Amino acid sequence: MNNAIFNFPLPSNETVLEYKKDSTERKQLERELQKQLLDPIEIPLIIGGKEIRTAQTGQVKMPHRHEHVLATYYKAGEKEVKMGINAALEAHHIWSDLSWTVRASILLKAAELISGKYRAVINAATMLGQSKNIYQAEIDAVCETVDFLKFNVYFASRIYGMQPNSAFNQLNKMEFRPLEGFVFTVSPFNFTSIASNLNMAPVMMGNTTVWKPASTSLLSNYYLMKIFREAGLPDGVINFIPGSGSLIGKTVLKSPDLAGIHFTGSNETFNSLWKEVSRQLSHYRSYPRLIGETGGKNFIMAHPSALSREVAVNAYRGAFEFQGQKCSAVSRIYIPSSLWPEIKIELLKICAEANMGDVTDPMNFINAVIDEASFDNCMNYINYALCSPEAEIIAGGHGDKQVGYFVEPTIIVTTNPRFKTMEEEIFGPVLTVFVYDDNKLEETVKLCDETSPYGLTGAVFSSDRVATSVMCEQLRYSTGNFYINDKPTGAIVGLQPFGGSRASGTNDKAGGEFNLIRWISPRTIKETFQPASEFRYKYMME
Repeated sequence: MNNAIFNFPLPSNETVLEYKKDSTERKQLERELQKQLLDPIEIPLIIGGKEIRTAQTGQVKMPHRHEHVLATYYKAGEKEVKMGINAALEAHHIWSDLSWTVRASILLKAAELISGKYRAVINAATMLGQSKNIYQAEIDAVCETVDFLKFNVYFASRIYGMQPNSAFNQLNKMEFRPLEGFVFTVSPFNFTSIASNLNMAPVMMGNTTVWKPASTSLLSNYYLMKIFREAGLPDGVINFIPGSGSLIGKTVLKSPDLAGIHFTGSNETFNSLWKEVSRQLSHYRSYPRLIGETGGKNFIMAHPSALSREVAVNAYRGAFEFQGQKCSAVSRIYIPSSLWPEIKIELLKICAEANMGDVTDPMNFINAVIDEASFDNCMNYINYALCSPEAEIIAGGHGDKQVGYFVEPTIIVTTNPRFKTMEEEIFGPVLTVFVYDDNKLEETVKLCDETSPYGLTGAVFSSDRVATSVMCEQLRYSTGNFYINDKPTGAIVGLQPFGGSRASGTNDKAGGEFNLIRWISPRTIKETFQPASEFRYKYMME
């Protein structure tokens, strides 16, 4: 028996490769892109380690060339969902009893496979299937995924090291059990790394999962599943079940063994899951843990002392990288009237220089939104602004879905701080500007705090450090991740644990110990060496 005590050191964040022309990583990626473009694959369900094909199928298509099929995938029915639940419960017996250091070694091996052997594969799948450019795929599908895996091992080692003190005549221990049952994981299309972490965070702590991946990110998610298995993940620990979200959710929530839900997606969907769990609460073996990150209406607040170029560059990148399809993307900005002329010039200059098009052309900064529903949603908001006397579109405003779902980065200027596009989440490349009077700063900060029901990310740009501190305090509940002189996107694992509250979710902070703690159910064990042999208190025996 190996009774050594393991202490995993704090890891370093994965290096972001540059992909310069003629570099080794660029050549490998270009070869893999061509391979995946020319060789469509089949994506089966994976339940209990077995590949399962059903009568129902769907197609994975590229958002930027929506007639091009990358894969055919099989959809789960109620029977397959129940099979996934049973497989997860069966695997739980072995996985939960396995030494946590063995679980850690599997996560670390998966990280090494993604960092090396499969770097080009997972990047290419994310680029083609989710329409991300090289940089956006690299920081997500490789770097953040690897960071989650490595840092979660480190965070777990810190949690397992938390033990109570023992007094005279006793030994106290804390046992960190996984939850009793299975965890239902629901992953979004926009981040490959989130799909990985929604499963591997609970798995690290000894849980097993039933995974409903987004249909629009199946290519990269399928490769993740294959990598986990190659890393040594036992059969049934994660069960990969594409299909109808409503059907899968309805079947999963009926199970008395539902132990938790790990979710990233829309506020509406998470609310419906929460309501249904509440309705069936007496049906479950234990109270299910509900952990969700649900979106935001993220802001930049520019102070009159801010530097115009810095505001413009970070507003553009924060709003339009990955077509504004990040939960943390900037979608509203408050600019003082004294700075607006300069910032406007800078924004328009960037808009003119940034190219839009296919991800296989590395010079394209902007790519396609994920699907036709997203395209139509974005254009509805843009057309609403076009017809409103309270708004002016100064950049973009057009879309074209003939070849791919391309929406131009659009900047709306409104005279109404509660204009529709200032309040509602769009999840696309639409940024709304409200220009405020310099002498109404405090009023505008209050407006920023109260305008949106969300509380995910936000940023303040200012050269006045005292004013910055005051605004930081005034906006303390407006965000879960707050940025000073930086865009409010791009949180890094281990550096900025990510999550928000209000309508943005449960704020359980992926990328830190907080999230992992939700996937354990501690048991305190007290051993007494000399049990009491007399019922009377000492003073009763005088």
